[in-house]
Amino acid sequence: MESMGDLATALDATGSSDPAPKSGGGGGSSDGARIAEVKAWLASQFESAGREVPEFEYTPRSVARLHAFASLSQARTRAATIVATDLRLKASEYRAQATRIREILERVGLAQEQLSPSAIASAQVIANVANLLNIRDTEMSSFVVAMGDLSLRKEDVEEKRAKVQKESKVLLEYTRRAIAKLNDLKKTLAKFENEVAMHEAQMLQWQKNLAILDSKERQYMLQLSNYKAILKRVGYTPEINHGVLMEMAEHRKELEKKTKPILDTLRSYQDLPPDKALAALAIEDKKRQYAAAEKYLEEVLHSALTTPEL
Repeated sequence: MESMGDLATALDATGSSDPAPKSGGGGGSSDGARIAEVKAWLASQFESAGREVPEFEYTPRSVARLHAFASLSQARTRAATIVATDLRLKASEYRAQATRIREILERVGLAQEQLSPSAIASAQVIANVANLLNIRDTEMSSFVVAMGDLSLRKEDVEEKRAKVQKESKVLLEYTRRAIAKLNDLKKTLAKFENEVAMHEAQMLQWQKNLAILDSKERQYMLQLSNYKAILKRVGYTPEINHGVLMEMAEHRKELEKKTKPILDTLRSYQDLPPDKALAALAIEDKKRQYAAAEKYLEEVLHSALTTPEL
């Protein structure tokens, strides 16, 4: 059976819900039967609690909820009644068995009134142990089986305990290692935090250098473009490499050696006039100068030879 607090809560919930129009037509008889069942159930529940059924509007929604609630309550009540009947039957059987056992004990002179306090205490201990071991009787075989089962459980528990202890040791070791790593990380973090200012200054310097390098890169790229344009304009091709340039330089030196005597001869004719007659006069003048120079040289040599030694 449900409590009155649950019923009152259900009635408040159904009363506060949005009202809906009552159904009519062909479904009126079924709705009326459900309302009658709900009213009868509410009356029985509140009557058993000594209270009156509160007033509220029977809407299709509230009737549906209360009917489901009533069906669930009635099902639980029937189940509880069946269990209670079974328990009462077992209790009567146990009482009859206890009466029969008491009569047998009285016949053999083992009634509770005839036993000593120590025997009663021992019997109570045996009963408590039997209840603790969850056995149905106090036979030695039942105790042996129960103790064997208890020993198996104990061994299983000890194995599980050893396994858990082993896992606990492993987890403890992992925890210690994790704590050690955490302390190392904290020290490293503190070290990095102390070096932040220095590294920030270094980063600023690197940023400035990077900006300068970026500017230089743009400048060099512009110069490279200009040089490529110049090379393209002068007819530079990829075939003109360093080796080819060195060969051309050697060839130029050879040509300079071959043309130097010719250039010197041509330079000697630069002082000649362009006219043939003037050139002939100039040649004659040069010849006279040459002859005068030879004569002067002969006189100097002759005078040097004829001069007596002092």
